[in-house]
Amino acid sequence: MVEEFDEVRGRESVEKIHQAYVSIKDQMSKVIVGQEEVIDQLLISLFCQGHCLLEGVPGLAKTLMISTLSRCLSMSFARIQFTPDLMPADITGTDVLQENRDTGKREFRFISGPLFHNMILADEINRTPPKTQAALLEAMQERQVTIGQARHVIAPPFFVLATQNPIEQEGTYQLPEAQQDRFMFKVNVGYPSFKEERQIARNTTGLSRFEINPVLTADEIVDLQRIVRQVPVSDHVIDYSLALVRQTRITEDGAPDFVREMLSWGAGPRAVQNLILGGKARALLRGRTHVSTEDISELAKPVLRHRIVTNFAAQSEGITTDHVIQKLLDSTPSKEGELTRDPRLQKIFAA
Repeated sequence: MVEEFDEVRGRESVEKIHQAYVSIKDQMSKVIVGQEEVIDQLLISLFCQGHCLLEGVPGLAKTLMISTLSRCLSMSFARIQFTPDLMPADITGTDVLQENRDTGKREFRFISGPLFHNMILADEINRTPPKTQAALLEAMQERQVTIGQARHVIAPPFFVLATQNPIEQEGTYQLPEAQQDRFMFKVNVGYPSFKEERQIARNTTGLSRFEINPVLTADEIVDLQRIVRQVPVSDHVIDYSLALVRQTRITEDGAPDFVREMLSWGAGPRAVQNLILGGKARALLRGRTHVSTEDISELAKPVLRHRIVTNFAAQSEGITTDHVIQKLLDSTPSKEGELTRDPRLQKIFAA
């Protein structure tokens, strides 16, 4: 049964989530300088029950940003430093044989690992072998951990923020595209501007210490996540999301020529789901109860960049997935009448 969005309580819900958004950003700005877009995407993912993969060169405060966000939320937090010798049991937990003092019999008791927290920082996820990566990804997708024949459910909310370094590939284990698809967003963390870096230098080379006050509890986050899913979406916004995603598939009738020339693989249905969910959360954070095509287009790059694969010809010319996504955004009309009248897109909708 679909839970309908209550218009009477709608404005109260919008005000509540918008105020939480403003308060969290205000608290994080005490420590993090700039990175407004990155913080927005982290919060959108949090309110959508999604997970984020942050990619950036060392020293851009990826870890500090995540730990600061955890201090803004009254949730349990664990940092896992991924290394080549890390085993699945190190993060999931394991069964330990203990003696029952009452009966004298030995029995297995499950000792939970760091995954049984609300918020997980998976630092340098590409430095651990695929077996350990897979254990983390099961928890992300299923919200559970399987040890032997027993299933252990992870209590909500559950939010994984993983980081990786794009410039060092020696001694790393790249996440396969199918596993990257489990992340709602792939967030690129860039260099700060001159003014931002000046402020960073001033803040971090003195004796200043900033107190971070918690803004939301775990129960409040679960409530806000439910509100996000109740936000209505028009057919036009859904069609626009479908048009963007389906155009990335080179076998799709109606895919543009540049997609066939630059891509070897397109995005799946999970991309559409995350675009629409992200659009709902972004609308609420902006104080609206309706989703616009602007919300979708603003989230297209973090949603799609790790779900499409450029071919050798594109890579040899320095063309990235972000370039392809931008061309898609430029060539896809966002207005309702123009979208449905486009001859090429009509083939997409008719498929």
